[in-house]
Formats: sequence, C-alpha cells, structure tokens
Amino acid sequence: MSTGLKIKEVADASGFTPATLRYYEQIGLLPEASRTPAGYRVYDRRTLERLAFIARAKQLGCTLEEITGLTTAWDGGQCGPIQDQLRQLVAGKIAAAQNQIAELMTFTSELQQATTALERHRPDGACDANCGCVGDPDDTQAIAATIQAVGLSTKAALAGEPAIACTLSAGSMKGRIADWQSLLAHVEGREPIDGGVRSVFASSVPTDDLIRLVAAEQNCCQFFRFAITVDTRGVALEVRAPEDALSIVESMFGAPS
Repeated sequence: MSTGLKIKEVADASGFTPATLRYYEQIGLLPEASRTPAGYRVYDRRTLERLAFIARAKQLGCTLEEITGLTTAWDGGQCGPIQDQLRQLVAGKIAAAQNQIAELMTFTSELQQATTALERHRPDGACDANCGCVGDPDDTQAIAATIQAVGLSTKAALAGEPAIACTLSAGSMKGRIADWQSLLAHVEGREPIDGGVRSVFASSVPTDDLIRLVAAEQNCCQFFRFAITVDTRGVALEVRAPEDALSIVESMFGAPS
C-alpha cells in the first residue's frame, strides 16, 4: 500500500486545486508525481514544503516564470541562494509598487482637479471651455485669478490685520498652487469650521511636506490662519481666513463636503 499523499490530500493541505497541481506539474513547477498501479498520482511530504514555498512567492507577487527560477534554487537544498534570488525579486517588486503608487497619486490629483473644475463654473447654456466637461481648464490660473480678484476688490484691512494679498509673483503662485494640489490629493474629507475649512488627510500624507508648505504659505499670504492637528482621527489641516477671503480658502483648499 502506498504511503504517499493523494492529489486531493495535497490540494486540501496546500490550498491549491487539483487542476492547479496538475498544471504546475505540466510546466515543471512540481516534479512529476509517482503513480499507483491504477494510475493515480502520489506525492511525498516534500511536495507540501515546495508548494508552501510557491505560495509564498506568489504572495510576494512573483510570476510563474520567476517562481520556476526560484524552484531551481530550491532544488539545491540551500536557503542562502534562495534568499539571494528572492531578495532581488522583492526589491524589483518594491520599485514597481512605488511607481504604481506615484502614478495613482498623480491620477488622484488629476481627479481632484477635475472635481474642482466641475464645481467652480456652471454655464447658463451649453458647455464651454471652463466648465470641465469638454476640456481641462487650468486650475492654477483660475485659483490665481480668484486670489487676485479678491485682493483687488476687498476693503482695506483694519489696523493691525494683514491685507488680503499674496506676495508671490504670478509664476511662483502657479507653482505653489500646484504643490498644494499634489498634497491635497491625500485628503479624505472636508468639513466646515468657523471661518474656514478643515481637511482630514489619509495616513499616506507626507507630514513634513505639509508643515513646510503651511510655513511657506503663511509667509506669503498672512491673512490665512493655519492649524495642523494630530489626534486619534488622524492628521488634519484647518484653514481660516477673513470673511472676504473665504472664496480663496475654498478655491485653494476645497469646499466642505
């Protein structure tokens, strides 16, 4: 009587289906199983160890082609060469994952800009170049225009209060707004507060960049009042401004949802 494991027993123990086990044997990931006189596959205990290794490699994102190369090292019976190959593959997976994260963050920022554009301007008639439906309006120019318009139209600041004005040049202002849009892509929600808006960030927000940008913004737009809070709810940014400048707050930092 055979003391080996039947294919169903291996499938139950490893989590791989019988069809997958047959396929892995066909492509060389598993050595050819021995057979009973009746033709049934029989596996030894070493097969379960090999399948656990294959499962781990799949968990780390390795392709079947990459795993085939790893099993060659596995057959050598020494852990060191396996670790070396796996470490190199994992490093490549990390780089690829970081690139994907960067692409997703860029896409998220683009979607955030599209949302802002769709909320900013509603034509009375057909769509136009600034409604966000048929084109991509330049958000940075629109926000800059809002700042300039408010700064020109508001009444003179009271004694001791900062003027509603930005000291940046037009070119620098455009870059600053782009920096904010990139950072605000991490926002998960906004809520109204007295005189402004509170933005709650995802845990992925680079807090050092947030602090740096707040300090830079306070230097050029002294009418803003910022507060960064960190508590059990996460990281949040509170932005307040005089009533005449609330439209700037919403243009730059988003309207409460």
